Amino acid sequence: MIGWLQGQLADRWQQNNRCGLLLVCHGVGYELQIGRQQWDQLPANGTELSLHVHHAIRDDGWTLYGFRERHERDLFRSLVAVSGVGPQMALGLLGSLNTEQLVRAIIQGDLRLLSQAPGVGKRTAERLSVELRTRLQERFGAAHGAGDDLSDLDGPAAAGPDLGPAPAVREEVQLTLAALGYESLEINRALRAVLAQGQLEQEDGGAAASAEVWLRESLRWLSRQVA
Repeated sequence: MIGWLQGQLADRWQQNNRCGLLLVCHGVGYELQIGRQQWDQLPANGTELSLHVHHAIRDDGWTLYGFRERHERDLFRSLVAVSGVGPQMALGLLGSLNTEQLVRAIIQGDLRLLSQAPGVGKRTAERLSVELRTRLQERFGAAHGAGDDLSDLDGPAAAGPDLGPAPAVREEVQLTLAALGYESLEINRALRAVLAQGQLEQEDGGAAASAEVWLRESLRWLSRQVA
């Protein structure tokens, strides 16, 4: 398997929505597909270039995908492991958001931000968050380097259930919001956001507020997300 290449940039190409380059290494030219954002930032032909590579092998051929940083390639591999997410959609996600923004969006379940990427609908965005949230927390939570220190991704908004409403209150709010058509991921995000943003006044009882108060503030937060 090819995992890394270093050579001279010989050519660049575009085919519909796909972008790529030809990298010459010791007399052998390798064609690699890359994201649009990376393609726009390519140096002049003849420049020395090194890329981390994802080597995809299928019945109809081999494809190389190139990335400037190893963590970008690792994130790409996590994305394409999700059902319904192919290489083009993964490149679109990486092109729409930088690594830190994308990891944050997945962990925090920011469906609206994820859905801005080409071809990503709400269902796919939710599946990305559900399937990758824990994995990305484990993989990138202790990462180091420029823009990769994501140890505080969740911050106060991801506080555990013990810091949110009482179990009975939580259940009542979740059932009510579900009946209104909200999905579980949206509901949990709303509850975390209400707590983190200090929207529960002391006269309401703070985090110990009634289900009615939690429901009111959750609906207020949810309405702003679609405004």
